[in-house]
Amino acid sequence: MALFARIRKEWFIIGIVLVITFAKLEPSVGVKGGPLKPEITITYIAVSAIFFNSGISLKTEELRSALLHVRLHLFVQFFTLAFFPVAIWLILKLLALTSINQWLLKGLQTVGCMPPPVSSAVILTKAVGGNEAAAIFNSAFGSFLGIMVTPLLLLLFLGSSSSVPFSSIFSQLFMTVVVPLIVGQVSRHFVKDWLERRKPPFGAVSSCVLLMIIYTTFCDAFSSPGIHLDRFSLVLVVFIIFSIQLGFMLLTFLFTTRKRSGFTPADTVAVMFCSTHKSLTLGIPMLKIVFEGYEHLSLISVPLLIYHPAQILLGSVLMPTIKSWMITRQRGTDGALANILSQEASGALKYLNAIGMYLGPAREALR
Repeated sequence: MALFARIRKEWFIIGIVLVITFAKLEPSVGVKGGPLKPEITITYIAVSAIFFNSGISLKTEELRSALLHVRLHLFVQFFTLAFFPVAIWLILKLLALTSINQWLLKGLQTVGCMPPPVSSAVILTKAVGGNEAAAIFNSAFGSFLGIMVTPLLLLLFLGSSSSVPFSSIFSQLFMTVVVPLIVGQVSRHFVKDWLERRKPPFGAVSSCVLLMIIYTTFCDAFSSPGIHLDRFSLVLVVFIIFSIQLGFMLLTFLFTTRKRSGFTPADTVAVMFCSTHKSLTLGIPMLKIVFEGYEHLSLISVPLLIYHPAQILLGSVLMPTIKSWMITRQRGTDGALANILSQEASGALKYLNAIGMYLGPAREALR
């Protein structure tokens, strides 16, 4: 009985291990054009389901209040689209002195230029109990802003230029983010009493959708052709990506928990996820457009292909710790997530060994 209770409590982490295992064993099922048709089921249906779920579960007054939290929005967008790429550029100046493949370094810079995702940050914020409304706004607004800003950042840092299909990307975001959110809010008015009485498991639904996204992401990673990368470089890039994510999460935490910062613990959670997550859905199409014809496009794409599942895995691993900190703060006791994160960081990095078990065979699959 104790084992069953433990499994029930940790079902999401167990689910992550299972979907990655299935992706490793049979990646062709979840790749683009495969039986699951992720280009439709994930890109459109899954993302739309996430934002419909958020729209119907969020109280309208909470969403309205979040829209007026201008200070939080400015912080997230500045950190994501200004501080992040500049900081990565400075880090790469040091890494350029090493023997790391220069195309992987260019790939790390492209990660820094990417906008926030439209799904993972929202799901993790909701699961922890953070400011979900603020996460929704910043994920959606950041994605729209990234359509215009990201190509300019790539031009600035990497000197690549190309025409970007703004209208098609904008319309896709509008149909998969804005419309489902509005439909969810409208639907809420008709079933509000039922929702408050029955309290459906919206968080579990979003977590299941996230498992689908993880599965298809790893299927793509395990079956991507044309990438020739030695094990040392692959493991080194994974370590750098996890270190950047942990470091930036800690940095955003320190900024948003200062005295007179004006942010609540729920705001801090939203900022931590929205500011440090990067979009694969928008990122890969943009890379294919901006670097069209590049011989080393596959190598440039590697860091983003790693960053996306890494941010989900790391967020999932740290979720219980962050949730515990929030509960502690809400009870009026001084929390110290910085100390907790520092202690958990070493434990989280141990997951690199487990991930390496998958990346090793993946490297062979990627050849």
